[in-house]
Amino acid sequence: MNSGHTRVRLVQASAVTAVVALMAGCGASYRPVVTPVNSSGPAAQPQSYAVVVSAPSPTTPGIATIIDYSGDSVLAEAPIGPGPTTFTIDETGSNGYTLNSDGTLSNFPISPSLQAKNVSYSTLASNARPVNLFSPSATLWAADLNGNVVDVFQGIPESFKLAIPVSASPVTVVGPSVIGQRDFAIDQGSISSPVACNLSPTTGPTGQAVTIETGTYTVSATISLGRCPVYGVESPDSRRFFVLNRGDDTITVINSQNNTLDACTPFVNQNGQTVTCHPSLSVSPAPGFAHAGPVYAEYNAATSQLVVANYDGNSVSVIDVSLDEYGNDSSTFGTTFTIPVGNSPASVTVLADGSRAYVANQADSTVSIVDLSSHTIEKTALPIIGHPRTVVSTQNSSFGKVYVASPDSPYLTIIRTDLDIVDTTILVEGNVVDVRVSTQSATTGNANSVSRVPGYGEPCYLPGAAAQANIVTCQTLP
Repeated sequence: MNSGHTRVRLVQASAVTAVVALMAGCGASYRPVVTPVNSSGPAAQPQSYAVVVSAPSPTTPGIATIIDYSGDSVLAEAPIGPGPTTFTIDETGSNGYTLNSDGTLSNFPISPSLQAKNVSYSTLASNARPVNLFSPSATLWAADLNGNVVDVFQGIPESFKLAIPVSASPVTVVGPSVIGQRDFAIDQGSISSPVACNLSPTTGPTGQAVTIETGTYTVSATISLGRCPVYGVESPDSRRFFVLNRGDDTITVINSQNNTLDACTPFVNQNGQTVTCHPSLSVSPAPGFAHAGPVYAEYNAATSQLVVANYDGNSVSVIDVSLDEYGNDSSTFGTTFTIPVGNSPASVTVLADGSRAYVANQADSTVSIVDLSSHTIEKTALPIIGHPRTVVSTQNSSFGKVYVASPDSPYLTIIRTDLDIVDTTILVEGNVVDVRVSTQSATTGNANSVSRVPGYGEPCYLPGAAAQANIVTCQTLP
């Protein structure tokens, strides 16, 4: 019995010894389980495009050019309607629209595979005189001088739906970037021609903002504005609407939710703070200029600031338009900084993070870069080919890009925001009508869904000695 147990124990011990020896001697058969770590290169470049519409001549087809953000390369080109006069894209950055000299409306997708077969056309009424387009995420609007109406377009492709009577001389329609409760038609009052506000803006009549309810296409209010209103911008939360009055250096503030001027009797809010409303804000020219002339603005959501280009006063105004937690004007609402820039700033764009603004100085062919923290000029006199009218930006990666276009040049200038230098220029077919970007940041769509036509909201400009004598020329539409 004892010898049997001994033999079992010896067999067991031998087996264990053999297993240990096998494991120790056969290293090739043992492989620990390891999860491989894939290499992590730079993040993929964002899918963002710059879209340029150019016009080789007033009667030949215009050209839509799609430019890649990451490589600054031309991805696609396609002919559109003849002699395009204005251009915009919708808030989603998906579709582009132009008004053409033959009375048609072009509609094309923003796509790297764009071809002529993708461009569709809608025929307008023979007596229509649309001057500017507004394209939120749904429906297309146009200010129409014939009959003083706002034209509404719907469908795919967009076709005329109805005309809404508004006030005299409507020059633009503005509203929230996505479809909202109401949009606003801006008119310049009873004047002989809308270009009068460009020839003598300080003596023009006062205008009006006509509220259009988007659900019923009816007018719900008419709100008084300042002299020669030329442009408007609404905050992304649709609480405030700002109208730039070039003639009297003011910005009319409308409470979009109440559909009235931002006016009230001062009151104490739930936190015991005194609230004051601001139906109007003022902007100032650079030193040595008597008149500011606000013509274009962008609202920056990151800082709750309105950044305004003052065309006649060579300045930019940075205005605090923040609200408190209850939707009232904050205690700092209206605080304004005036920053001198180049000559005749026609437009401005603000980086999505609110750090800097880029200003297109039309008269001296430069771009000024403004530090929005210190309210100083970071860099000026970046040279631009032609006389820049439009500047737009996108900031989707570690650095952003700024696109600058001149109506008297076939070149698009691209500025890198990490170095603030001119990165490259791209030649397109014919002089540039306008440029837009499909996204302004990684989380927002296109912020520039309102077009501007010279003489009808956009300042007119004639290069050379005539400009120095304040002689301007404006586009005359059929």
